Amino acid sequence: MTSPQPPAQNSSPGPTIPWAVVAGLSAMALLWPLTGLTGLFGTGAPRALTIIGITAAVWIAVVGLGRVPRPVVTLTLTGVAYGLVVMLIGLLVPALGGFGGPSGAAWTVIPELLMNALWGALAGLAAAGVQQLRGADRGADR
Repeated sequence: MTSPQPPAQNSSPGPTIPWAVVAGLSAMALLWPLTGLTGLFGTGAPRALTIIGITAAVWIAVVGLGRVPRPVVTLTLTGVAYGLVVMLIGLLVPALGGFGGPSGAAWTVIPELLMNALWGALAGLAAAGVQQLRGADRGADR
């Protein structure tokens, strides 16, 4: 007589992170130098708020309407990558006044990345809500 075998375990950890989406959405950081060089959206707070609004709307729409798996994790990582792109731009083109420029300081790296991660997580929660409203809940991480 043989003993019963335990049921097979699914070794798949779940949906993976869509790194192409993370990279593509974090490239929206290029709006900062583009608008700075062209003067589009003005200067100061109006420019910053416009870019932040456009970026958030695009992130939420792409992930929420595109049914991207794990929206909160995906957009949190997108926020961190966005911050890294902004810092890299500031280092390469210090005239834009970004990180590494005249007003940048090394101690701001961690707070900036944390703030971008938080911003991404909030956008991820909104995108998860959009997915849920659309009935696209496929076990997404919230």
